[in-house]
Amino acid sequence: MRLRSWAAGLTAGFALAFAADLAGAAEQAQIPVPRAVIYPGELIGESQLTDRDYPTDAVMGASVFANRTGLVGKVAKQTLLPNAPIGIGAVREPFVVKLGQPTVVVFQAGTLTILGTAVSLQSGAIGETISLRNGESGTTIRGIIQGDGTVRVGLP
Repeated sequence: MRLRSWAAGLTAGFALAFAADLAGAAEQAQIPVPRAVIYPGELIGESQLTDRDYPTDAVMGASVFANRTGLVGKVAKQTLLPNAPIGIGAVREPFVVKLGQPTVVVFQAGTLTILGTAVSLQSGAIGETISLRNGESGTTIRGIIQGDGTVRVGLP
């Protein structure tokens, strides 16, 4: 699976580079590319990126990041190669809850709020649904990760 993702990213990079060579005098757009190899799980920072010219037509048809705005602060899901365009599917949001981490779970119904602690069985980012194990009962529960790092369980 990783090899396929890596190959797809590499193919997209070569296709854009080839299009850039063919375009010659065509209108150019600068897109962010890694300065050096960025490995899976690594947080992408501003200093790790540089801009490279590609034909506007090639960039518009590809699923790559056209600017740094949505890229900085994300985490690489696969190896990102130097000077190669970064595909939209090659990055993810950083995990807020990590596997095995004790996490505060919140149940809310009207004015009733119950707080508890459970151990996460999955890592996840804000808005994702994950499974947790209640330490007292051993029951597995599911909830949605909130912006403050808590997990909301129960009815919506």
